[in-house]
Amino acid sequence: MSIDLIAAVQAAGIVGAGGAGFPTHVKLNAKADTVIINGAECEPLLRVDQQLMARKAEQLLCALDLIVDQVGAQRGVVALKAHYHQAVAALNGALPAHPRLSVHQLGGFYPAGDEQVLVCEVTGRVVPEGGIPIQVGVVVSNVETALQVYEAVTTGKPVIEKYVTLTGAVRTPMTVKVPLGITVREALAMAGGPTVSAYAVINGGPMMGRVVSPESTITKTTKGLIVIPEGHPLLVSLNKPLERTLRDAAIACMQCSLCTEVCPRANLGHRIHPHKLMRIAAYGSLCDEKETPMNAYLCCGCRLCEYACVMGLQPWKLNGNLKGILGKNGIRNNLNAKPEHPAPFRETKRYPVHKLIGQLGLRDYDVPAPLDEGLRPATRVELPLRQNVGASAQPVVGVGDPVEAGALIACIPEGKLGANLHASIGGTVQAVTETSIVIQA
Repeated sequence: MSIDLIAAVQAAGIVGAGGAGFPTHVKLNAKADTVIINGAECEPLLRVDQQLMARKAEQLLCALDLIVDQVGAQRGVVALKAHYHQAVAALNGALPAHPRLSVHQLGGFYPAGDEQVLVCEVTGRVVPEGGIPIQVGVVVSNVETALQVYEAVTTGKPVIEKYVTLTGAVRTPMTVKVPLGITVREALAMAGGPTVSAYAVINGGPMMGRVVSPESTITKTTKGLIVIPEGHPLLVSLNKPLERTLRDAAIACMQCSLCTEVCPRANLGHRIHPHKLMRIAAYGSLCDEKETPMNAYLCCGCRLCEYACVMGLQPWKLNGNLKGILGKNGIRNNLNAKPEHPAPFRETKRYPVHKLIGQLGLRDYDVPAPLDEGLRPATRVELPLRQNVGASAQPVVGVGDPVEAGALIACIPEGKLGANLHASIGGTVQAVTETSIVIQA
């Protein structure tokens, strides 16, 4: 069974649907004692996973059983927020048929879905600095990813569709199933389009997502598209130039340490202290012989520090800049301490999501986005060859080739970390470039 599962997952081109897109067949080729399904969906406004858990509870638990068997685990846990009432009820109703599995209800805090935070919440274990959950015997999978595993094993279906929440300044917020490779503009049209003429689109959540072009495409890792009116404080924050961030840090940081108090990785016991790293902007020094710029590598980029700061400063952006400088100079992270326990009083420092939504100026957009599972047709798709951590997929089709939906069009390069790519619609290959394959229905 385990060899069949790995082979099926690899053939289907499954990658992490809720994050960076790590190839799932590699992640599941491991041994662990615990498997966690990450249903926290901690980014404000996103609705995909909580609705899938409510609609497909039995399939999700079957998927979790499959993964538990594959990695040789003793237990599987679905971790989700307690206020996802429909999902909690559906999962609890299906649990009696799955004796090795359980549900862990989380509080409504951010970032509950950070996998290192999640591991600590569920197991009490602390993932080492710069590490991954398997180092403490845990495998973590996203809800949609697990459901794709179930489809691959039971039906052989590859990843050619994606669930996406369309929200923000759109006429009808909703969650839809779309073919991979359609444009952001086409996806937003399904929600009635933007309600404002001047706007930006955030791919992902408002905290860790990025601003994208309406002509960019839906990929295996797209989770939500949020339309934000031009001039909104969230866009001002995201687009603030680094030079301005550094200048403000030098002028206004008063070393109150509130950023460090709420930092989720600091509260796991990792040696990340955003307020100390901010000293570089003002003094050109950390003023602490125990600290080095390398500590910035331990920042997960969740941006919570900015919203804890009474001056609205951006330690996360400074940390990102430091990581970039270190990387360009060939300096890799060598911080790998293994805290036995999280930091004291961690439970009292959790940041409420409802407070964060208010600070982000998104209360008007914190509305339901009902799931519509009817697949929207597409007449043209452009499929990036790299939708995952690792190497780009290698095309196995050429211009003019006819393809059916689900057909393999690019494969993992030999000896590389990567994922297969399949046609999301039937049609004719119009173009094959170094970066993408275009199919016309």
